[in-house]
Amino acid sequence: MLVHPDFDPVALHLGPLSVRWYGLMYLAGFMAGAWGARWRIRTQPWLNWTVEQIDDFVTYVVVGVIVGGRLGYVLFYKPYFYMTHPQDIIAVWQGGMSFHGGFLGVIIAGWIYARRHRRRWLEVTDFVAPLVPFGLGFGRLGNFINGELPGRVTSVSWGMVFPHYDALPRHPSQLYEAFLEGVLLSVILLLYSRRPRTVGQISALFLMGYGSARFLVEFTREPDDFLGLLSMGLSMGQWLSLPMILAGLFLWFWSKKMVIMTGETFPTPVVAVETQKNGPE
Repeated sequence: MLVHPDFDPVALHLGPLSVRWYGLMYLAGFMAGAWGARWRIRTQPWLNWTVEQIDDFVTYVVVGVIVGGRLGYVLFYKPYFYMTHPQDIIAVWQGGMSFHGGFLGVIIAGWIYARRHRRRWLEVTDFVAPLVPFGLGFGRLGNFINGELPGRVTSVSWGMVFPHYDALPRHPSQLYEAFLEGVLLSVILLLYSRRPRTVGQISALFLMGYGSARFLVEFTREPDDFLGLLSMGLSMGQWLSLPMILAGLFLWFWSKKMVIMTGETFPTPVVAVETQKNGPE
């Protein structure tokens, strides 16, 4: 049996300011995603993105993650509490972020960015999908450092006691999620996106991959005490993941059907774009 190291949630004290590990994990996730974006445009020129466009888009993503993640937690998990305590909605330092809300926030941010920069929405989501697992992995490490969101009681040899929670050995489900949603999903998406793909295919793979990983891990994760298990013995996280899997399947087959119907491939190679620009007017 293992015991959680009981880390101090505050990583640094800068005078009256406290820098928390969870905030540092968010920062690390954004920085890793920005690095991954630059690596992709350097090694995959058919993407037609520039460093300046990446820097602009990161701003949209940061806002989408924070606003969407917080509002998702408020609406999906504790709507009745926040209806009577609206002043606490902005108290993000108290904890409470939802991946599914953050995901919707990024989707909306990507749509706004695509509209303003005259890009296809799915082109934007295909670009960002392989980068999202960086943030997921670091976010789950932040959960583990804080000793929050522990797993269900277990008898496996690597069961871990979280002293701030109780004295029972539990699955370190935060680490399961960090590996499945962060490391494994990142490797799958980065490998799959190394070649030009039909529009929507990479986004579809992300939806199916994350939804499946989260659905499975939820069987080892302790349900939120204020919700418990819902209908059919599934958790809120599982019910929110099922639509992602179905949407991924729909998008996968839709993108293949569109190629058959139109004969169009995507993204357009850079050479073709340059030829069109430099040709006779």
